[in-house]
Amino acid sequence: MTATIIDGRKVAEALRASLATQIATLSFQPGLAVILVGEDPASRVYVRSKDKAATSIGIAPRTIRLPADTPQSALESLIDDLNADDDVDGILLQLPLPAGLDAQAAIRRIDPAKDVDGLTPTNAGLLAAGQPALVACTPLGSMKLLAAAGVTLRGARALVLGRSVLVGKPVAALLTAADATVTIAHSRTRDLAAECRRAEVLIAAVGRPEMVRGDWVANDAVVIDVGINRLADGRLVGDVAFDEVAPIASAITPVPGGVGPMTIACLLENTLTAAIRRRK
Repeated sequence: MTATIIDGRKVAEALRASLATQIATLSFQPGLAVILVGEDPASRVYVRSKDKAATSIGIAPRTIRLPADTPQSALESLIDDLNADDDVDGILLQLPLPAGLDAQAAIRRIDPAKDVDGLTPTNAGLLAAGQPALVACTPLGSMKLLAAAGVTLRGARALVLGRSVLVGKPVAALLTAADATVTIAHSRTRDLAAECRRAEVLIAAVGRPEMVRGDWVANDAVVIDVGINRLADGRLVGDVAFDEVAPIASAITPVPGGVGPMTIACLLENTLTAAIRRRK
């Protein structure tokens, strides 16, 4: 059997269309500010994509570009200004930051009500406590893909491979809230392959190209591949060896075209959510 391909582009397109319809009914225009520090090529491409996607559905984007040698104090002062700006509903600090800047200190500076990347300690804590929060975009997108694929999470054995604050921990919290039985595995896990084989739902988010092999995956498991890695030959691959796993799994996300498009779509959704909450 060959796995059903979970088409992230299609799901993201439907979400953007829904958001555009909602925004068209508002008496105001949501605003999204993106801070880009330095000249990282991947970040520049990603920020352009965010600007284009925001404009296409009626969100007003504002990209603020800072040189790589920007002092921490200047970065945090800018964040303070955006916190106080009523035209800005969402603030996103593009990561990674250049060497010498403290990303966590800068993230803590963001008003949690405008934290559309869901990375402030306040939003992370609310998520862990099962309270309404702005949720990190990639975990939120992963959950939407599971829903679009019709995956039943209640009672399912789910394994999250990776424990980062960006993906692993928040997606584990979301799966737990959906009544899955969740295990977080990582580089120190004993017999990692065996742990993965126990999972009915496997979320791979480790940042290592094609780490998850075919013999790591149970028959009919659902696999969400969060990783995106560029090989020496220029190819983009995920954390999952797609060609090995697709014949075994019941459903799988491709790379590219899986979780990636959902990350930007969920950023736009978070911006709309933040805008409505602020005005209420």
